[in-house]
Amino acid sequence: MAGIKFDSVRRVFGKTVASNDVSLEIKDGEFMVLLGPSGCGKTTLLRCLAGLERVDGGRIYIGDRDVTDLAPRDRKLAMVFQSYAVFPHLTVFDNIAFGLKMQGRPKDEIKRRVQEGAELLQLQDYLARYPAQLSGGQRQRVAVARGIVMQAQVLLMDEPLSNLDALLRLQMRAELKRLHAEIKATTIYVTHDQVEALSLGDRIAVMKSGRIVQCDVPMNIYDDPASVFVGGFIGTPPMNFLKGVVSAEGAPQVVVGESRIAPTPAQTPALAARRGQPILLGIRPENLAFASSAQRNTLRGHVVVVEPLGSHKLLTMQVSGETIKVSVPPDQSVASGNDVWLHFDADKIRWMDAGSGDTIH
Repeated sequence: MAGIKFDSVRRVFGKTVASNDVSLEIKDGEFMVLLGPSGCGKTTLLRCLAGLERVDGGRIYIGDRDVTDLAPRDRKLAMVFQSYAVFPHLTVFDNIAFGLKMQGRPKDEIKRRVQEGAELLQLQDYLARYPAQLSGGQRQRVAVARGIVMQAQVLLMDEPLSNLDALLRLQMRAELKRLHAEIKATTIYVTHDQVEALSLGDRIAVMKSGRIVQCDVPMNIYDDPASVFVGGFIGTPPMNFLKGVVSAEGAPQVVVGESRIAPTPAQTPALAARRGQPILLGIRPENLAFASSAQRNTLRGHVVVVEPLGSHKLLTMQVSGETIKVSVPPDQSVASGNDVWLHFDADKIRWMDAGSGDTIH
């Protein structure tokens, strides 16, 4: 078993708390993504697991082993870095075999494992080449192959696709997902790219300021973010937020500009407890659609910019003094300067506390 447990892990650099008492359990064979902006502590947490950073507090477990104080070589894990980290003077075969040779494995075992790793990463035709003769994507596959042939209990990946162009990242995401399905190794993947996180992870741990602020399966995080930070970080474009005020009398409604938004029955009790208080309305760009006139749950908007993107048009709009994004079908007739009504379903709204930014349930 190679499940992983972080138990109140703390790492401090001077006055900066990089990992702030982080607790997280990762199941055996799970693909866990650590997601967050630069400086949030995700790479530090990964390096603590790898043994490349000492832990100032808490414990780390791999399976039933406490590895907190073990040397990196004793933790039975492999790591793929952001840079390709391949040896330019070695062939692809020798690059993949490097770790096995350092362990003193028999030559026939090394050859067998390298062949297996090359087939998984579709590198069998390049084993005699040198890195300079490979594309960026092929070099990154060499680095991944070098990690998996070690047959480590845990595979760690620190932003392995960030140096690739957009098309190569798209291709490598699919290859990594296929690879994980085949080798079934417990994998921790660090990235700041939320598209990678949504497409690859069994679960995503969103980090901010050294803490995990939400951990769940990808679509739960996308559909039901725990806070304004998560909603604004996940999604391309991210969730829109509009300022409103809960009505002081009558059935609970939220006044947003000239519009009055009625919550669902499930949302009503939480809003009723906030009479007269400011609140934030969160709505995804794809959950807004044009309406012919004012009706239940509509907002008046002014189109500022229209961006045709092939599969859809992305609109930048002004609504109640706020700038929002709206995604509409590519054949939608709309131009800059238009004033339109926007309609949405109440169950697509997420209400956030205007002070803390936390989602209201």
